[in-house]
Amino acid sequence: MPEYRPDYTGGGWKQVSRLPRYRCHKEVSAFKIKQVVREKPPAFERPTCKGSFVFGSACGHCEHCEWERGHPGQRWFLVPEDPGIATVAVDSRWIAKHDPQPGGYYVRYADAYASYSPAEAFESGYTLIPETT
Repeated sequence: MPEYRPDYTGGGWKQVSRLPRYRCHKEVSAFKIKQVVREKPPAFERPTCKGSFVFGSACGHCEHCEWERGHPGQRWFLVPEDPGIATVAVDSRWIAKHDPQPGGYYVRYADAYASYSPAEAFESGYTLIPETT
């Protein structure tokens, strides 16, 4: 059955064909995610404001404000299932874009681009390359 989509260039509708298919043949670095953990501010010694620089309500003078200035954007940590692999820190934009879940994979490509892949998609497309000594 033919499929139709809006034609944004000329108006109306146009018939579209199935997308071309591709087979993956690239090499990536990756790890299976055990946990996704949000960075927590430290326990402050003195009273702090309840404001936030992000929302424009910070006092700018307390320990919390000082900490927040040094930590622009919330950091998150991707904890690998393999304890021999270092935890990776990512920012809130990365989390919002990729929505990583435990059991999925953190994937880094040769050009250093980092992404997330659900377990089923990753495991059906990649095979572990044995380490050589």
